[in-house]
Amino acid sequence: QVQLVESGGGLVQAGGSLRLSCAASGRTFSSYAMGWFRQAPGKEREFVAAISWSGEVYYADSVKGRFTISRDNAKNTVYLQMDSLKLEDTAVYYCAAGSVPRGGSITITTMPIGSWGQGTQVTVSS
Repeated sequence: QVQLVESGGGLVQAGGSLRLSCAASGRTFSSYAMGWFRQAPGKEREFVAAISWSGEVYYADSVKGRFTISRDNAKNTVYLQMDSLKLEDTAVYYCAAGSVPRGGSITITTMPIGSWGQGTQVTVSS
């Protein structure tokens, strides 16, 4: 089991940037895909981005070209750089750890999630 702690959320104006971090502990971080999801008020949780153990990335169409996922295996941390933020990006953002050793980024959306973080609020204002 892996424990995940997100940080970096906050309030930002539309067009601005934020970088979320997710620190992992308790399992071999580098062997698993990692991902980010978000949930806006009154909506279901949705996929945002994923990165495989080898660095392959995968994005939701709604964030492609604006968000960048990356990982630092030496720090057991995954990041989500969010640029050109829009009002509709407002949500609680959750970090997720994959459950398949050496899984591709797609496994974040096709296989059960191993662990979830507690979430961090991102609010984009006009």
